[in-house]
Amino acid sequence: MGTLPFLLTPAYKDYLWGGERLKSEYNKDTGISPLAESWECSVHKDGQSIVASGEFEGKTLSEVLREHPEYIGTHPDSQMGFPLLVKLIDAKEDLSIQVHPDDEYAREHENGEYGKFEMWYVLEAEKDAQIVYGFSHDCTKEQVEKSIANGTITRHLQKVKVRKGDVFFVSPGTVHAIGKGIIVAEIQESSDLTYRLFDYNRADKKGYKRELHIDKALDILDYNKKTEPKRPLRVLKYSNGCAMETLARCQYFEVHRELVNGEYSLQSDGYSFRVLLCTEGGSKMKVFDDTIDIEKGNCIFIPANSCEIKFSGKAEFLDIRA
Repeated sequence: MGTLPFLLTPAYKDYLWGGERLKSEYNKDTGISPLAESWECSVHKDGQSIVASGEFEGKTLSEVLREHPEYIGTHPDSQMGFPLLVKLIDAKEDLSIQVHPDDEYAREHENGEYGKFEMWYVLEAEKDAQIVYGFSHDCTKEQVEKSIANGTITRHLQKVKVRKGDVFFVSPGTVHAIGKGIIVAEIQESSDLTYRLFDYNRADKKGYKRELHIDKALDILDYNKKTEPKRPLRVLKYSNGCAMETLARCQYFEVHRELVNGEYSLQSDGYSFRVLLCTEGGSKMKVFDDTIDIEKGNCIFIPANSCEIKFSGKAEFLDIRA
């Protein structure tokens, strides 16, 4: 018969650079302010998603997956547990200049954590919004270390203008930052490892400056000039009730954008779970005789052995799989 999908309630983060748009535009029901991130699908110890519908309602996603590891699927990494973390990020202000380690460095220096390879899908971008993406020229470790000390690091960074619908891969070792006026969906390894190089001397609500991680960052940075990412040709493929395009396919995950218009059915194949994140519009999700209203911002977990799911309405989803 197959397993039923279920909605998730995210964990919320109030980092000082966040805004209010996840509440006003993505229907996040929380008193946290500012609301910088919602961890939509997460089993990470620093922020767990909670099941919001069905027989497991009220349990953490990690509890459900411990009880039912078959929900993760049969893909090669399934024996390591749930491998991904899916977020919404609202950058009202610039994020810190930062870098993430790879799996090998994280295992050696961070108690066996995953490293952090990530992808951004730009949901909203104000006019002239930009990201930091690598160095604008070849640098040396000594040059970067000195520029951090004297506050001139931004002179060496490549700035890339962004627009709604852009896709960026951020590999470990790449210096980067999301700029103000941007909302992204971030798909990443299940990790919270971030090494901050520079944070504009900002202080939190209590007046404390956030911790920097300069020594570790200098260990792992890619000091070579980064090629500005190109916008590849994207092709929509049409089927009954849905147009789909592939946004990303890498060793960690694949991400598809699905435009539902009318009635559309899907079912997982046993190989991998699927995470559906509604980024526009709304629809009804019908499983057998039960119907659930899906709105912008909702996140649905579909087990690898799911039953058939039927959608109707007009909505955009990110469909994320291992």
